[in-house]
Amino acid sequence: MDDQTRLDWRDGVPVSTRFDDPYYSLEDGLAETRHVFLRGNGLPERFRDGFHVAELGFGTGLNLLATVQAWRGAGVVGRLHYTSYELFPLAAEDMIQAQAAFPEVAEIAAELMPYWRSGAREIVLGDLQFRLVEGDARQTVPAATTPVDAWYLDGFAPAKNPELWEPALLQAVADRLAEGGTAASYSAAGHVRRGLASAGLDVARVPGYGRKRHMTVARKDPR
Repeated sequence: MDDQTRLDWRDGVPVSTRFDDPYYSLEDGLAETRHVFLRGNGLPERFRDGFHVAELGFGTGLNLLATVQAWRGAGVVGRLHYTSYELFPLAAEDMIQAQAAFPEVAEIAAELMPYWRSGAREIVLGDLQFRLVEGDARQTVPAATTPVDAWYLDGFAPAKNPELWEPALLQAVADRLAEGGTAASYSAAGHVRRGLASAGLDVARVPGYGRKRHMTVARKDPR
């Protein structure tokens, strides 16, 4: 395994040795995803054909599984577009092991498992168009041209992974939001909220998940 993606497993939760941070909540990663990224972006209520989710930090792929489950559960007709930006993709077997901790999404995990094992970076299904963009998000996000309806800002903690929370990258995130688009993050750090506000978004601090008292949501108001 590449040193950049070496893991420790703590009570079944993968922890990055590079960033000394867990890939998801030690309490319940799936519940955290639903609270922070789905509810924080007003999903699934906003889903429509062609809805585009983008995220900073693919990690174990749990956010993708939860979003596809919500999409299918909502009975949306059409295709969900999902783009993830990741500098250090996990090895397929580590992803699969991490996802196995969540039986609620086991069916979707099993459907996508062959793609991870084949090293796929693009997946096209009847209801999903997925793309994993490898590289430094500070270069890859500004190069993107497709408008985003909802951003998941899910990098490791700002204190440990400051590159994903730099003002210039948050500006690029905001610039790619469609009018009325939203962003959500588990982080309530003041400099994150200020960065999003400086990028022209309407930012709010709202109740977080579990032991985290607060999280951040943002919206790009129509001009």
